[in-house]
Amino acid sequence: MDDRLELEVHDIEVPVLTGIYSEETHLPQPLRISITLELEAPAHFAPDTPLATSKNYMDLKRAATEALPPGVHFTLIEAVADHIAETLMLQDARVRWVKVKIVKLAISEQGEAIGITLLRHRR
Repeated sequence: MDDRLELEVHDIEVPVLTGIYSEETHLPQPLRISITLELEAPAHFAPDTPLATSKNYMDLKRAATEALPPGVHFTLIEAVADHIAETLMLQDARVRWVKVKIVKLAISEQGEAIGITLLRHRR
């Protein structure tokens, strides 16, 4: 069985232009984004293993924040998740899969989590 290394960043709140209804299309909506990805793992991590052997967690956060193009309206949050997954896969060929979960905070009425999860495997 192959070793697995999953990196995770959860519950990043990001304002994103998204939605299909007229009240959603003019102002950014708050989204809660969580990302998990699987990276090829070495056989061993020694105490002095350099960061390049793994991946900087901040790359995951930046894919959900800085890498989203400003001013672009995403009709579906699925497209937001797709952009994040593709960004991470293009950054690093060692990424085997990316899971992006997005919760639309503005439509929650009683604290429920309404959204999607996209799991994208490297093709």
